[in-house]
Amino acid sequence: MRRLLLRLVFVFALPLVLVAVWWVSSAGSEDVYWPPLRTILETFPEVWTGERWRGDVLPSVLRLAAGYALAAVVGVALGTLIGSYRRVRAVCEPVLEFLRAVPPPVLVPVIMLFAGIGDTMKIVVIASGCVWPVLLNTVEGVRAVDAVMAETARSYGIRGVTRLKDVVLPSASPQIFAGLRQALSIGIILMVISEMFAASNGLGFTVVQFQRSFAIPDMWTGILLLGLLGFVLSVLFQLVERRVLGWYHGLRAAARRSR
Repeated sequence: MRRLLLRLVFVFALPLVLVAVWWVSSAGSEDVYWPPLRTILETFPEVWTGERWRGDVLPSVLRLAAGYALAAVVGVALGTLIGSYRRVRAVCEPVLEFLRAVPPPVLVPVIMLFAGIGDTMKIVVIASGCVWPVLLNTVEGVRAVDAVMAETARSYGIRGVTRLKDVVLPSASPQIFAGLRQALSIGIILMVISEMFAASNGLGFTVVQFQRSFAIPDMWTGILLLGLLGFVLSVLFQLVERRVLGWYHGLRAAARRSR
């Protein structure tokens, strides 16, 4: 119980301090672009009604989930293939280095030409940015499979799908999850950017509409909501990661105790 309370203090101490500083520093503000935090919080429930949650927040989350899932599947599959074969890696590496250097927001107009301006475009934009950290971390994770473990599997005749499922992917999973964590924050950014182009709903679209109509407190509520969305998704990701990689965190804890 004590450890849980201590952990909660560490998690919420800094956010509470920052909120307090924001509250005090903006309390007497008369700047149109920097309204008091009290005004923003009072505006929040007025703006984000049930209808707006269904019409803007839910579509954004669904697009993010679809693009993120697509990037995860493609990134892990291609990363496993490229990391497993040296010749494939040698052929693909120059192309990968070129493509990863192109910022995904620059590709939005190009993607619009092929995918239109609907949800497909937004999902592809999210996936195009999220795929790189997943792919590159998967490649490195597959390449770093323990040589003794790989040789033992070969000696016992463990090959093909069984070797991939029982040796390669478990060994590479910490690196894969590191890539997935990086991709999550990139996905939220690209979700907002994609909804700023030819959109009729979504969080990005709504925040821009507030800004253009000079509804500044409403705009700030959208920014706060995006931050809260990122925080909730990060917590959910950590819960999944700790469940899937329980064996890995257990080994690390045991190694620390043995020192």
